[in-house]
Amino acid sequence: MNQNPAQDVRPWEQPFWKPAPGKAVVFCYLLLIHVLAIIGLILFPVPSWPILAASLSFAALGGLGATICYHRMLAHRTLKLNKVLEHLLVFWAMLNGTGSPASWVAYHRLHHSRTDTPGDISSPKQGGFWWAHLRWLYQSARADRPKWCPELDRGAYKVWTFAEGPVILLSLFCGFVFSWQAFFWLGAIRLVYSLHMQCLVNSLTHLGDAEEGDSSQNVWWLGPLQLTSWGENWHGNHHSSPGSARLGWHWWQVDIGWYCICLMERVGLASNVKRPKLGPY
Repeated sequence: MNQNPAQDVRPWEQPFWKPAPGKAVVFCYLLLIHVLAIIGLILFPVPSWPILAASLSFAALGGLGATICYHRMLAHRTLKLNKVLEHLLVFWAMLNGTGSPASWVAYHRLHHSRTDTPGDISSPKQGGFWWAHLRWLYQSARADRPKWCPELDRGAYKVWTFAEGPVILLSLFCGFVFSWQAFFWLGAIRLVYSLHMQCLVNSLTHLGDAEEGDSSQNVWWLGPLQLTSWGENWHGNHHSSPGSARLGWHWWQVDIGWYCICLMERVGLASNVKRPKLGPY
């Protein structure tokens, strides 16, 4: 007989306010940026054009770092990037609150290995929408980096892991040198927007109709909202062919990340770019 029934409780069955061991900092960070974002929107509901432009630019660059560098290159190895460009994209992704390369890739490879099964750390089929959208970030166990991405647990990537805290502090406070309005919009408001747009890839795009297993789906209308994802809304395509650097397979499936990769390939900043086996090239 099991003498400890708590061991049978799945992570999504825990109270929403209870972080997993070692993840209290993540929970506090998420709470902090949401509180600051609400305060900022109350005090400065309409930012000046320069501050809005800067906030959108930061979010856009972070989104390119996440989709091109973290997702398509590091997690799935569908292309190679010039090393200087690669680490610039890592910096912008981290400044967007995406986390270190090793952490992000370990979680993502774990997700692909057990998509929408009880072993998936971020499946709405198992834990519901809010589990997949946000709660797993602070209530799931840490992914085993040496197991899932040993190549990212050393060298320059290890340095980025140690730099995660300082980069987040820079992201939160970089606008403070200009004004209080810039503090809130370049910091917490931008981070909350980027967070939720990226999290919709885990939640909304995994609410497909499959009764068992992979429930990923394309969500066309999400694309215009996802300034921080650049093509990640074609998630059904991605799960059908994860070895492809191209997520939007048809001309009408806008994939800004793919267009940037093609441009970088043409000027010699990207190589070994893998195309999908299905759909037009």
